[in-house]
Amino acid sequence: MTTPDTASRPPQPSRRSLLRALAALPAAGLALGELPGLLGTATAAAPARGYATRYTIVPFLNSDDGTVNVYESDDATDFRLLKASAYTPPSNRIRDASVFKHTDGYYYVTYTTHTWQDVSTTIGFARSADRVNWSFLYDYTVPVAGLSRAWAPEWFVDSDGSVDIIVSCSLTSDEWIFTPYLLKATNSALTAWSSPTALTGIGPNHIDTFVVRTGSTYHAFTKNETTKYIEYATASALTGPYTIRRTGDWAGWGGTREGPALIQLDNGGWRIFFDGYGDGSYYCSDSYDTFATWSTPKKLPGISGTARHFTVIKETVSGGTALATGVTRSFRSGNYTTRYWQEQSALLNLPVVSASSTAAEKQASTFTVVAGLADANGCSFRDAAGNYLRHYDFRGRFDADDGTATFAKDATFIARTGTSSGSLRFESYNYPGYYLRHYNYQLRMDIADGTALFRQDSSFVPVTAWA
Repeated sequence: MTTPDTASRPPQPSRRSLLRALAALPAAGLALGELPGLLGTATAAAPARGYATRYTIVPFLNSDDGTVNVYESDDATDFRLLKASAYTPPSNRIRDASVFKHTDGYYYVTYTTHTWQDVSTTIGFARSADRVNWSFLYDYTVPVAGLSRAWAPEWFVDSDGSVDIIVSCSLTSDEWIFTPYLLKATNSALTAWSSPTALTGIGPNHIDTFVVRTGSTYHAFTKNETTKYIEYATASALTGPYTIRRTGDWAGWGGTREGPALIQLDNGGWRIFFDGYGDGSYYCSDSYDTFATWSTPKKLPGISGTARHFTVIKETVSGGTALATGVTRSFRSGNYTTRYWQEQSALLNLPVVSASSTAAEKQASTFTVVAGLADANGCSFRDAAGNYLRHYDFRGRFDADDGTATFAKDATFIARTGTSSGSLRFESYNYPGYYLRHYNYQLRMDIADGTALFRQDSSFVPVTAWA
C-alpha cells in the first residue's frame, strides 16, 4: 500500500516566491493571469447550499473509437470515471460526441459515425435517462448536396430554447475542405431537422466549430485546418455573418489543437477544453474577460491522453456537499481511518486519535464549521481559540483573522465530493484546483493530479466531534 510518506507530491512555490513573481510583473510586461503555475486566475465559487455543480463529459477513447466512457466532475477539472464503455453504437464507431440535456429530462449525444478515413454523410444520435445507460436513436443523413463527409456535430441551445447542431461538412469536390453548417430541430423529439445552412463568414477549411452566446453576441471557436490553430469569431446572428477576430496562436494554446468546447464556471469565468492531438494530450484554459485573454493551457489530470474530443454539460443538482455550519466536527482521513485532523503548534497534521487520546488531543482534533469567510456558500474551520484554518506557503495552519480579504480567501474552502461514502474534499477558494490533502501526515494544499491516490489522500469524513 502506498502511504502518505512515500506518495509523490509536486513541489509548490512558497509565498516568498509568489511575492517575487508579483514584483517582477511590471518589468516582464506580464499580467497576473500569465502566471498559472503560481497564481490562481480567479476564485472557486461555491454553488448555493443544498446544491452542487456537476459537469459531465462523454468522450471516445484514444485507444478505441468504437465506444465512449462517461466521466463527471464537480470542479470541471478532476473528472472521475462514472462508467466505462457506456455506449457502443450499431455502426461500431463513435467519435466527437457532443452531449446536452434536453427539456424532456433526457441526455442526448450526437456524434460522428465513422473514422476519419471513411466516407460517410451521417451523424448519430443516442439518448440516456441517467447519463450511464444509453440507447441508440437513429443515424441521420445530412442533406447537403454533393456531401462527402459529415463530422463533429456540436449541440447549441439558443436563448429562446431552440435546439441546433453545428456540423462540419465537406463536399466530394474537395473532401478535406470542411465548412460549418447549422441544423435546427423542428420538433421537440429531435427527429426532424431544418435544411442545412452554412455559417457565413467563417468560410471553408474550418472544422469543429463550437458556439456560445453572451447577450446578443454569438462567439464561435473553430479550428483552421490549414494552420491547425483554433480561431475566434463573433456574429450578431447564429448563422452569421461571422467576423474572425483572432487567428494564429492568439490565445497561447499552441498548434495542432482541435475540438474546442466551452463551459461557464460557477465563478463566471469561461473554460475552454480542446484536444491536443499533436502531442496526445487534452487541455483546458480559462478566460475572465469575455474571451480576450486566456490562462496558459494545462493538461486535464487523469483523462489527458485517454479521452478524445468531447463537449461538457453543466448542471446544478440537489443535495450537494455543503457542510452544516455552526456545528463542531472532527475530520477523519478517508484512507487512513485511525487518523484525524489535529492542530499541532498551529499547524494542521494527521495523527492517530482514539478514545484513549488525551482531552487536549481530542480538543485539538475538534473544529467548528462556519460559513466561508470569503464566500458564505463555502466553509471555514475555527479552532477552540478562535483561530481559522488557512493555507500559508501551501501548508494548513491556524491564525487569527486579521480582517483582510487575503486572509478570508486563504481561510475559505469549497466542499467537493470525496472518494468514499460521506467523505468530502476541500478545494482552495483562491487557488482553484488545489485541494487540502495529507502528505507525510501533514495537511497541505496540492494541485489535483487526477490519480486515485490523490483523491484518497484529499478525502476526509466529517464525524462527531471528539470533544
